Amino acid sequence: MDGLVELIVNSWGGKLSKELIVFIISMIPVLELRGSLLAAGFLKMDFARTYIIAVLGNMLPIPFILIFIDKIFKWMKKTRLKGMVERLENKALSKSDQIRKYGRFGLFLFVAIPLPGTGAWTGSLAASLLRMKFRDSIWPIFFGVLTAGLIMSLISFGIIKNII
Repeated sequence: MDGLVELIVNSWGGKLSKELIVFIISMIPVLELRGSLLAAGFLKMDFARTYIIAVLGNMLPIPFILIFIDKIFKWMKKTRLKGMVERLENKALSKSDQIRKYGRFGLFLFVAIPLPGTGAWTGSLAASLLRMKFRDSIWPIFFGVLTAGLIMSLISFGIIKNII
C-alpha cells in the first residue's frame, strides 16, 4: 500500500492541494483512511487537520454503500460483472464472523482495527449483506473510522515513536 500511496502523492502533488489529495485517497476502496493518513505523512501535513479531512472523506461514501449497494449489486449481477460482484460479496462475508457474532460491537471492531481487508468500505458491505439496519451500522462504522484514524495517525505521524 505504501508504494501505491507514494505513487498517487507523487502524481498528484503540485496539481492538487495536499488536503484534496488526502480527501480523495480516503474515499478510494482498499486505500481508504489508512492510505490517506500515510499520504499525509508523506506530504508532511499536521495531525489535527489531516485527521478530520481523512475521517470525513472516508465516511462520505458509507451512507451510500449502506443504502444502495444491495440494489447496485442486484443490477450488476445481471451484467458481465456478476462474477466480480459475487467475489466481493464472498470476501466481505468471509470476513464478517465477528460482525455476526457481536453485532454492532463486532462491526465497530472490524472497522476500528486497521488490518488488511478491513475498514469502512468492507464493513459497510458486510453490514449491508448481513441486512443490518442503517441506524445499527452507521454509528459503529463512524466510531470505528475515528478509532482506526487515531491508530493510523499514531503510526503515520510518528507519534508512537515519541511515546515509546
